[in-house]
Amino acid sequence: MPLSAPAPQQNQSIDGRRPAAASPRTAILAAAADVFLILLFAAIGRDAHQRGEIVTGVLATAWPFLAGAAAGWLVFRLWRRPLAAWPSGVVVWLATVAVGMLLRALTGQVVVLPFVIVALIAVAVFLLGWRLLAAGVRRLRSRRSAG
Repeated sequence: MPLSAPAPQQNQSIDGRRPAAASPRTAILAAAADVFLILLFAAIGRDAHQRGEIVTGVLATAWPFLAGAAAGWLVFRLWRRPLAAWPSGVVVWLATVAVGMLLRALTGQVVVLPFVIVALIAVAVFLLGWRLLAAGVRRLRSRRSAG
């Protein structure tokens, strides 16, 4: 009977090594990128609907989503691997939208299916997109330095 390799333990990669923890600077920059992109999402949405009160309006629209992102970061300790699209990017994306929509509903803000769908797509593009781009850049750099 052939022997199979043991399954990796939690927080280990397939080769058995633990992934390197991110530096505090990397985690702060990743969180800042998430905040910026959530604010951009809110600003684009407000502009598309031609609403006034630029700064306060964007903050009023963004705060539930920012709270959702913060919840995802804290509950799942995303600072350990903030650049990973999986699971960090997926967690922050889903937490941002799920908690954001829940808080919007609880505070009497509009939550309709088309907005939920648009938010899921746009926030995925933003929060997963920059992580995937960063992974591609890191991969290119590692190939260039190895070759």
